[in-house]
Amino acid sequence: MSTAAIGAADILDDAVPVSAPTDRRGMALYGLLGFSAGLPFYMFSTVLALRLQAHGVALAVIGFFAWVQLLPTFKFVWAPLLDRYDVPGFARFWGKRRGWIMLAQLGIVSATAAMAVFADDANLPLTALFAMLLAFWTTTLEVAADAWRIELYPTQDAQGPIVAANLWGYRSAMVAAGSGALLLADAGGWSLAYFAIATAAFLPFPVLIAMRPDPVHGGGRGVALATGVLASVAVLLGTLLVTAGVGWLALAAAVRIGIDAGSNVTPWVLGLCMVPFLAMAAALPRIRRAAPDSRLRTSVALGPYVDFFWRYGTGALVLMAFVSVYRMGDVLALNLSKPMIKGLGYSLTQIGRADSLVALVASVVGVGLGGWMVVRWRMGLALTAGAVFAALGNFGFVWLAHQEVSEGVLYLATAADQFGNGMAGAIFVVYLSLLVNPRYPGAQYAFLTGFAFLLPRLLAGAGGTMVGAIGYDGFFLMSGAVSLAAIPFLPLLARIRPRMEEAEA
Repeated sequence: MSTAAIGAADILDDAVPVSAPTDRRGMALYGLLGFSAGLPFYMFSTVLALRLQAHGVALAVIGFFAWVQLLPTFKFVWAPLLDRYDVPGFARFWGKRRGWIMLAQLGIVSATAAMAVFADDANLPLTALFAMLLAFWTTTLEVAADAWRIELYPTQDAQGPIVAANLWGYRSAMVAAGSGALLLADAGGWSLAYFAIATAAFLPFPVLIAMRPDPVHGGGRGVALATGVLASVAVLLGTLLVTAGVGWLALAAAVRIGIDAGSNVTPWVLGLCMVPFLAMAAALPRIRRAAPDSRLRTSVALGPYVDFFWRYGTGALVLMAFVSVYRMGDVLALNLSKPMIKGLGYSLTQIGRADSLVALVASVVGVGLGGWMVVRWRMGLALTAGAVFAALGNFGFVWLAHQEVSEGVLYLATAADQFGNGMAGAIFVVYLSLLVNPRYPGAQYAFLTGFAFLLPRLLAGAGGTMVGAIGYDGFFLMSGAVSLAAIPFLPLLARIRPRMEEAEA
């Protein structure tokens, strides 16, 4: 069976495959790339939520800002561009994948610095604009790095250590950014915090510059760097203008239909959540009948995604439902956990200390254990364990809300949350990577991860109105229960077998 024919049932039921070599340099590289992507994440999610709360923004509006995190779920829209095109300048020396990573890092630094300049949040649309740009460039970095990882390490046992190293770097950076930003904000203000993270986000760029050239590309290092920077400035300005235009249209539409801080958007969001599944179900019959030379299957823009549904058929709907639910509890809790903790009476400094060493150690242990599980256990058992511990982390916030204010109690709740997130995240990344057709690694992985967080992030944007209706206890009990709801899907996944390519039949 080819790698492309490995499916959900094979992943869940087959014995662990024969080991493939994983070198330490690869782990170090992916630890660095994970660090690059992890630094900015909290700056447009939890740290931004606390910043908005400090400036008196309504809880419902803070919930709306969670929709900034929707942008990564649509990365499949531009992911094919990263597979097909080079970044002018950078690619001449460093190649396609590293070229996109370097461009994305420049985007991350510029967007974070802009958020520092406008850190008073006096103009919320401007805050949203730069948060969206930060999310876009962070996601672009992840798409390029994930595609490169799948190309370099295509098997389950090789993926385990590399994913663990990547997530160690990612979560270490998240903890450093989250805790460091809060401590700096408490001491010197939000501008200082964002400028510090922008500076730290730039540190991996010189490391990439110093790396060896791509073997299939020519050109000098200095010329490639100069032309790459000039091309990047043009791309960054173009992206800024496009994002501003789209954002203006979205805000105008929201005002026109009457959405404001007092609106109950939950019913609308639940309705939107059904649209992707209805669209996929409607398109399946045509996709399954498509011939190898069909424009649907050969299209640069649609071919990678059509291939996934062509291979899995109706089983693709079950797979997509499962991936939508598996991390939903974590995503729902992400944006509102810190405002809840702040509301209990904890200071930014106390939250920052909890999010530093405690969160880092718990996350590293969780990621390491998850990476070990996917190498030693059957995938179905590993996925079950990840769902259970993710749920326990969410239930920990309910327990925290009923304890006296104490840093020790906060440390326990934070450790439980980060341990469960780390374990579930490592297992989930490997599972999704194994569903990908190696012919389309960047596009299909972007599609799967994007869809995995589409529904959760849609619902997260309505989190503020949910808390208003059912309270924080009900909200975090619900988010934990949703994590457990992924487990009943596993017997169904074990029956799904992919359709073989014509050349393999």
